[in-house]
Order: sequence, then C-alpha cells, then structure tokens
Amino acid sequence: MSDHTWYILAIIIYMGTMLAIGYWSYRQTNQYDDYVLAGRGLNPFVAAMSAGASDMSGWLLMGLPGALFVTGMSELWIAVGLVAGAWANWKWVAPRLRSYTEVANDSVTIPSFFENRLGDKSRALRMVSAIIIVVFFTFYVSSGMVAGGRYFESTFGGDYLDGMLIVAGITVMYTFIGGFLAVAYTDAVQGTIMFASLIVVPVMALLYLDDPSSIWTWATSNDYGPYTSGEGNPGYFSMITGVSAAAIIGNMAWGLGYFGQPHIIVRFMALRSAKDARTGRFIGIGWMMFSIAGATFVAIVGTAFFGQNPDISIVDQKSFETIFLDMGRVLFHPLIGGLILTAVLAAIMSTISSQLLVSSTSLIEDIYMVFAKSKPSERILINLSRTAVVAVAVIAGVLSINPSDSILGLVGFAWAGFGAAFGPLVLLSLYWKRLNASGALAGMVTGAVTVFVWGSTSLGDLIYEMVPGVIVSTVVTVVVSLMTKEPDDRIQQEFASVAQKAS
Repeated sequence: MSDHTWYILAIIIYMGTMLAIGYWSYRQTNQYDDYVLAGRGLNPFVAAMSAGASDMSGWLLMGLPGALFVTGMSELWIAVGLVAGAWANWKWVAPRLRSYTEVANDSVTIPSFFENRLGDKSRALRMVSAIIIVVFFTFYVSSGMVAGGRYFESTFGGDYLDGMLIVAGITVMYTFIGGFLAVAYTDAVQGTIMFASLIVVPVMALLYLDDPSSIWTWATSNDYGPYTSGEGNPGYFSMITGVSAAAIIGNMAWGLGYFGQPHIIVRFMALRSAKDARTGRFIGIGWMMFSIAGATFVAIVGTAFFGQNPDISIVDQKSFETIFLDMGRVLFHPLIGGLILTAVLAAIMSTISSQLLVSSTSLIEDIYMVFAKSKPSERILINLSRTAVVAVAVIAGVLSINPSDSILGLVGFAWAGFGAAFGPLVLLSLYWKRLNASGALAGMVTGAVTVFVWGSTSLGDLIYEMVPGVIVSTVVTVVVSLMTKEPDDRIQQEFASVAQKAS
C-alpha cells in the first residue's frame, strides 16, 4: 500500500475509536446532569488528561515546536507561564470550585455558579456571562474547524472544505450522542496520543543522528531552517537574548488566563470529590511538563535533524510548524506515522468538542432556562442540549467555509478575554466573602472590554492585553463590591461553610 493509504487507515482507526467512545458514553448517559457534567463522577486521571488536551490544542504540537525551532528558547516564557498557571488552577481553584458549585444550588455551569454564589436575582450576571461564553466559543470552535480543514489539506492534499466537514462531523457526532462523558474520555485518549507522540518522535529523531550530541551546538553555529548565512542562530539557547521585560511579563501572563477558561475549570466541577483535585494536579501538571519538554526537544533535535539532512524537506517553509509531523513521516512506518499525524488531529478535536459542549450547555442552562416558564423533563433537556450542540456547530461551520483574518483574529482575544472577564471573578468568588453581584458584573464586563480595546489598538504591541485586563477587572470588582451593599447573611454563611470545609 502507498503511504497515503496507510495514513487514511490510521485516521479511520482513530475516528472509529472516537465514535466508539461516544456510543459507550451514550449508554451511560441517562440524566441531564450526566450529559452536561458526567454526574460529577469523573475520576482524576480522566479529568486531568481531558483538561490538558482541551487546553493545549495544536499549539503544543505545531505552534510551540515551530516557534522554538525558528527563534530559540526565548519562546519558552509562554510555556513557563502556562505551567505555573495550570498548577495554581489545580491547587487553588479545583478543590474549592468542586465543593462550592455543589453547595451553591448544585450549579452545573460557570454562569449558574456566579448567579447562585452571589444570589443575583436580576439574572443579569448569568445572562451576560453566558453570552460571553457562547459568542467567544462559537468563534473558537470555528477556528478549530478551520484548523481541521487545513490539516487535511496539507497532510493529504485533499479539499479544505471536505476536511473541515469530516473533522467537524465526527467531533459533533460523539459530542452530540455522549455529552460530557464522551468529551472527557475522548480527550483522555487524545491527550495520551499527544503525550506518547511528543516523547517518541524526538527520541527516535535523536537516535537517527550520527552524532546525537550535536543537537546542543548545531543551532548556534550551523545553517538550518530559516538560517542560511552560515552562522546559525548564536542566541538559540538563551531565554533572554533579544527579549524585553515587557515581552517576558506578557508571555508569562498567559498563565493568568487559566482561572477563567470555562472549558478547563468545568472539569474541576465534574470531579468525584474535592479531594480528587490533588491527584488530578499531579497527573495534569506531570502530563503538561513532559509534553512541553517533548515539544521543546522536537525543536532542539529538529535543528540538527533537518540541518544535517538537507534532503529531508520541511513542508511549512514559513513558520516551520510542521517539523513534528515531518519527523514522524520520515522516521516511522506509514501506519505508525499516520497515527502520529493523528496527534495533531486529536489536539484539534479535543478543543472543539470541549468548547462545543460548554457553549451549548450555557445556551440551554443559562439562557433558555432563564426564560422557560417551567423546567422541562430530563429527556427534553438532554435533547435540547444536543440540539444546541448542532446549532453552535452549524454557525461555526458557516464561519469556517471562507475563513478570514477577522474571524481568526478574534481567537487571539478569547484566551485573554475569558481570563480577564472570568479569572478574577472565579478567584474572588471562591476566596472573598465581601464580593457581591454588582461588583462581579462590573468587573466581568470591564475586564472583557479592556482586553478588546487594548488588543485592538497599538497598546497591544506594548504588553499582552491579559495583563491590563486582569488588573482592571480585579480593581473594578473589588471597588464596586465595597461601594455597594454587602451580600446577605445566607450568602455569607454559605461562603463560611465552604471555607471551613476547605480548611
């Protein structure tokens, strides 16, 4: 068989596995809480792997190795910030959020938690936060579909639209039938594929070299990739050469975004118990550190691998983001190489499915239910959620047919937007008794607006918009809360009981 046929076979095996997990999850899903939060019965391994896979996306396998290959270790500051942010998220948010969402009227979404935690009878807090989630995640899902189409286009030489529809169709199908359980377990499998690929590929590439030790000197003194002058990249291994303090702060500030990412922190809410957060932290951060180390070594080994073998071409000659895929194709049998290629597809699909489910759940739980005169039956709620999954996917798909820079540009704001709008609010909800609904709403809106304005102007060139967004959101939330009426006794007693259990 040709290499192309082997690749197709690998993709079919992968897609079939995802659909099988979706069907198994369907058999386990009987109630609405099962569909949207797996009945709060997620074990820490699945929760940790699911959070990691839905978080990292294709950036871990393509974006990071490509940036490190071209620029050097100065690109690692984002990874440092992300690891620190993820650790803090598991340490301080996961256990208390798991406990508090159950105490606060068994909240199953972030917007419903905000409303129940703060006793917001106006419902404005829930509605505004739900709208932010649905709008941002629709564009996020669209960008994932675009990535899926581009993946098929570049990997198999196929049509962009066909590839986009295949990726979107399979992802929507297992999300539609299996809900949160399907998303979590497929994410766990996808995270395992990503992890294994990032370990195996650089190790095999290192063994392929005649002189493995050359990886530590090749980039600094020899031609590779974009460097053709004969001098290489002398500052390759320096994390500070040519990098300003503002750039380092801005890159590390990516870690601040974790506290406000709905598709990540919803995994904490689904844990079996708050105690499972400790185990989840060790698994999740371990997975993340080894995966980032693997991506880093893909770049380091790649400088010598491609530099010493000029006959091995890199498909992406602009950003060099295909070095991971190109190594896999060269080093392994086409079937194994095809399975390695699915690592990128796994990263794309895990993110799409997570964002699809969160946005569709908010659409039903936090918008539809606000206007419903009576609560529908469990079966109707599940079917409404499934319908919302399809609705969000269709809108995202339409946006993906002719992708434009304006659509993809919005994704750059989304991480900072969620981080600034929800991050300070999540932390203050869990750790500050004096927080009230007025302060929460003011801070959330101000944070989102600050990110949008800062990132849309030349100010974005000074420092990443996450930094001013988080600062302004935090200040406004605290000031407005102190200037307005304090929460009633019931809210404060509920906070005290959660805090006592957590101590």
